Amino acid sequence: MGRKPEGKAEKAFKSIGKKIDELLSDLQDAGKNAEDEYADRIEELKRSGEKLKEEFYNFKEKHQDRIDEVENNLKKAAGDLKKAFDSAFKS
Repeated sequence: MGRKPEGKAEKAFKSIGKKIDELLSDLQDAGKNAEDEYADRIEELKRSGEKLKEEFYNFKEKHQDRIDEVENNLKKAAGDLKKAFDSAFKS
């Protein structure tokens, strides 16, 4: 016996199945493209980060004497503040 001709429902399911397969294929391609795009962006951010780190170290090296002065003044101010609190709350 021969195969029965496809009915409307079978044709619709077959068509939907093909469209789903196409959609899944498109999603996989889009995922690969997005992955490549994000990889490029991540590499760009890494390069920017390295450049920023280099600029920071150059700035720090160039202005180390001022940085040391600020650090010493902050330590002194913190010590004075601690003394003030200790004195205020001693009694």
